[in-house]
Amino acid sequence: MPSNLFPTHIESDRLRYEPLHESVSALDLYEYHRSGEMNAVMRSLGEKPHATPRETINAIEKSEETWESYERATYAINSKSEDEFVGVGELWLEWEKRKASFGIWIREPFWGRGYSAERAGVMLYVAFERLDLDLVSIGHEPDNEQSERSIEKYVDTYGGQYDGILRNGLPPGDFDNPRDLHLYSISQSQWRENVTEDELNVIRAQNL
Repeated sequence: MPSNLFPTHIESDRLRYEPLHESVSALDLYEYHRSGEMNAVMRSLGEKPHATPRETINAIEKSEETWESYERATYAINSKSEDEFVGVGELWLEWEKRKASFGIWIREPFWGRGYSAERAGVMLYVAFERLDLDLVSIGHEPDNEQSERSIEKYVDTYGGQYDGILRNGLPPGDFDNPRDLHLYSISQSQWRENVTEDELNVIRAQNL
């Protein structure tokens, strides 16, 4: 596969996306973990905030390793107007199935701004136009109402569908029990039928 398979600089209306391992220092990311604002974020992922800088360094090293092996594209998300770190967006690749899964976490001060849906719009472009995949899968835990509202909105916008509940679909993580997962999907054909030409032109203008 080519070395430039994943775009290394992407922009949407309010956000900028760059490889996590190239754009965020481990110490800065660790500071967000130890500040306490990551508690709710990490719990929603089934994880606990990093207890040591070594954990953060390991996570960043893992993101570089999976980027280079084309298993996962992990992007640092920054606001363009404030030039501030917002969170992390990911594409998990399953090449043999011609699909990707979305992952995201956003720092609590940036909740409620519609950033998840904005990121989804540009990452769908990457998945379908850049990588020519057939399907994108999105999931949330049953009690994560904020994610549910955001996902349902953009899945509907792009013609996707709700696929059902995958029982024990998530591993225990840092907690005691496996967790269920509500699953949605958007196919390339559904996306192409529903994405607007204006939206495509804006994304293409960002030199993807």
